[in-house]
Amino acid sequence: MNDPYEVIPKDLADPVVRPPGSKSITNRAMIAAALAPGCSTLSSPLRSTDTEAMIGCLDAMGVRITTSEHTFEIHSTGYLAGGGALDARDSGTTARFITAAATLADGRAVVDGTERMRHRPIGGLVDALTVLGANLEASGGYPPVRIAGGGLHGGTVGVDTSQSSQFASAVMLCAPCAAQPVVLELGSAVVSRPYLDTTIEVMQAFGAHVGWESSETIRVESTGYRPTEFLVEADASAAVYPWAAAAVTGSTVTVTGIDPWSRQADVGVLGVFELMGCIVQRSVSGISVTGPRGLAGASVDMNRCPDAVLAVAVVAAFAASPTEIHNVGTLRIKESDRLHALETELTKLGAIVTTGPDWIHIHPGPTRPALIATYDDHRMAMSFAIAGLRQRGVAIEDPGCVTKTWPEFFDMLESL
Repeated sequence: MNDPYEVIPKDLADPVVRPPGSKSITNRAMIAAALAPGCSTLSSPLRSTDTEAMIGCLDAMGVRITTSEHTFEIHSTGYLAGGGALDARDSGTTARFITAAATLADGRAVVDGTERMRHRPIGGLVDALTVLGANLEASGGYPPVRIAGGGLHGGTVGVDTSQSSQFASAVMLCAPCAAQPVVLELGSAVVSRPYLDTTIEVMQAFGAHVGWESSETIRVESTGYRPTEFLVEADASAAVYPWAAAAVTGSTVTVTGIDPWSRQADVGVLGVFELMGCIVQRSVSGISVTGPRGLAGASVDMNRCPDAVLAVAVVAAFAASPTEIHNVGTLRIKESDRLHALETELTKLGAIVTTGPDWIHIHPGPTRPALIATYDDHRMAMSFAIAGLRQRGVAIEDPGCVTKTWPEFFDMLESL
């Protein structure tokens, strides 16, 4: 689906949406299962190009993965082969998690990906793994990463998470297989901290002994993993879009499949929507957002849930007052430079937008039809599609890029 997709505004009928399985949880669980000797089953995992990238890399490293409509069965000896050339495509979680896992393998590997991936930093992870005894290198701190394998000694390591919490998660995921316990010293500038809690929860489900020793320190014992049956929670990052649909249309949308008090990072967007005038209700049947008659702007720190910034920025274009989003500098090194992309495309939509190194200010103006460029970025496509529920004449270029995390996204949008 490469032709532009025009979104037609419609009245929403208080729909119920179940997003696909969490990408973050699926890829974490696949690493844990690959390092657990035996057969693990993941129920309700995400099937997308990001998880296909992870499956391809693990398959090359000797892990057998059988997929069906609702499950992944992962068969592993607990040991990884070198794998040779490992293609992470444009999946940041795959590139970083596979790089760490490959240090445990018994042979060499090269982790690479798309041209954009070669501009996404990985040096902080390489430095941390080197301290723990790994033999690997990444020229200039970016992929491709060349890894000799051979295992990790363990020990104490400082991990720079100012660019991505995935550096710490990658170290954590391979740490149970190190020769000695691993202690991660993270400092105070942890980006997207809730993702580390998600990593801990997944690891514990597979038998790892891991937890916070202090607000800045995580300890992982060298216990290895055990195979298990694991249910993947629905994706809170995907849930942001139906919630945003409720916000801009003044309707109620209920998302199911996510624990009302889930620790997934992007559940934090609910507090932002409340500041903008929405009503949030949590129950065992789902999490509902009801949009107000008139949206208000807000000033928010979204460091803990940066993936939700794009949808919030689009919602802000329909507010009655300006919105300021700050402490989100990592958006410049995601699938696209998301702050630049937001500034460009929101301006097309009629807003007055300014950005800085880690912030974006959105001054709403009369909205207008626009052909939205997506920058090969799934979150740009999904976020601006929400604008089309309110403004006629919004069309999305290259809508097929949503297959990275939600292949059925536009089917969901039609169902609204």
